[in-house]
Amino acid sequence: MKARIKWVQDATFLGESGSGHAVVMDGPPEHGGRNLGVRPMEMLLLGMGGCAAFDVVGILKKSRQSVTDCVAEIEAGRSDQDPKIFTEIHLHFIVTGKELSEKQVARAIELSAQKYCSASIMLGKTATITHDFEIRAY
Repeated sequence: MKARIKWVQDATFLGESGSGHAVVMDGPPEHGGRNLGVRPMEMLLLGMGGCAAFDVVGILKKSRQSVTDCVAEIEAGRSDQDPKIFTEIHLHFIVTGKELSEKQVARAIELSAQKYCSASIMLGKTATITHDFEIRAY
């Protein structure tokens, strides 16, 4: 896996993934940025949320659950001192579908957290990660 980060100006950077996609990262005005993109630490949370949601949907589909939507809402706390690492992260999953099994949804989230989601397992080395979920029928 490869990535490339190119400084654009001030606190603006362009991240290019090995798969050919790009994202703008920028800082807030008080740190010399112009607020043109996500912050690098926000990118970590987005990556973790994407990884976890990808797993949950895939596991539910393999379990023959009729899932139609999955949202991962993430809240995180960081240390007050440098390096300002994540100290706690909470993922709240909102899973929508027809006749979804609460047991299967819980199992999918647990499997993602403990076995499949590389991002959350890696961040879990420094942060306490918790999960909960709600099921919405359509």
